[in-house]
Amino acid sequence: MRHNRTGKVLGRTKAPREALLRSLATSFVVYGKIKTTKAKAKVLRPIVEKLITSAKNDTLHNRRLALSYLYTEGAVKKLFEVLGPQYKDRKGGYTRIIKLEPRVNDGAEMAVIELV
Repeated sequence: MRHNRTGKVLGRTKAPREALLRSLATSFVVYGKIKTTKAKAKVLRPIVEKLITSAKNDTLHNRRLALSYLYTEGAVKKLFEVLGPQYKDRKGGYTRIIKLEPRVNDGAEMAVIELV
């Protein structure tokens, strides 16, 4: 039974799911917009929002925490030098999810997650 369990499983075990989310978060920070399934976008949103919130306070500790999650140093650099100052005055809600038409192959609901 799943009593008091939160979060989506996305049809994967723990390690592949965490690797997928780290990869999606890295791509999102680098490109600012990615096309993925609606379920993955909904799971990705709070992760990216927390990363951007920590990037607003540029300390060594926050940089190391971001580097431990994101795969590339370029993504961390962009996060702290571009996105952090860009959203300094905003209290949250840095992303938006736009629904697209279903994927032709399997009919999965698609979405674009992008920066506001």
